[in-house]
Amino acid sequence: MNIEIHTHQFVLHPSGGIYWREKQSWLLADVHLGKVAHFRKNGIAVPRNAEGSFYQKMEILLPLFPVKRIIFLGDLFHSFQNNEWYLFKAWVKQQPFEMILIVGNHDIIPNWKFESLGILVQKHWKEGPFFFAHFPDQKTKQFVFCGHVHPGVTLTGVGKQQIKLPCFYKSSHQLILPAFGAFTGVHILKPKAEDRIYVTTSKEVLEIKEKY
Repeated sequence: MNIEIHTHQFVLHPSGGIYWREKQSWLLADVHLGKVAHFRKNGIAVPRNAEGSFYQKMEILLPLFPVKRIIFLGDLFHSFQNNEWYLFKAWVKQQPFEMILIVGNHDIIPNWKFESLGILVQKHWKEGPFFFAHFPDQKTKQFVFCGHVHPGVTLTGVGKQQIKLPCFYKSSHQLILPAFGAFTGVHILKPKAEDRIYVTTSKEVLEIKEKY
């Protein structure tokens, strides 16, 4: 799904990522690396196929377009450092592009750890007409790209069957990305008439215009 915001072109990908064509940059929110290991350590059963999903997704995304940068919009890691850190460290060392981490509420691993990998760590990031943050509803006149919410909507079929799907949630002043990470769940939102909703089925992105 291709959309235009302030004359810039963006591609909404079924994975939950957004590609910014002019800057050759991927925007990813709420990856929550290490969540599976964290849950298993605390005795919570998590499907093993959730492990490694980030790297599998990146194998699909990176060849699609030229990439100069990835901007992580917060919650890159779910909690404290665990074995996932070493996988991520090895992956970062193999990549030729820049990375920026906008710190989220789950990012409790010390900033210097990320900086030691060459990742720029920021509270937020301003570039052109855009403001990149973890939390929605920033007090800025710039258009905001953010995460945190894990947005989703409930769709109702003719037979009143329902399905919950993650979505890109766009209002007049911001776009909230769905969680890029696996096993993150969704927070169901109630869109206003002027909002635009792009659901992702993991295979395609569709704009939904009917009532929710």
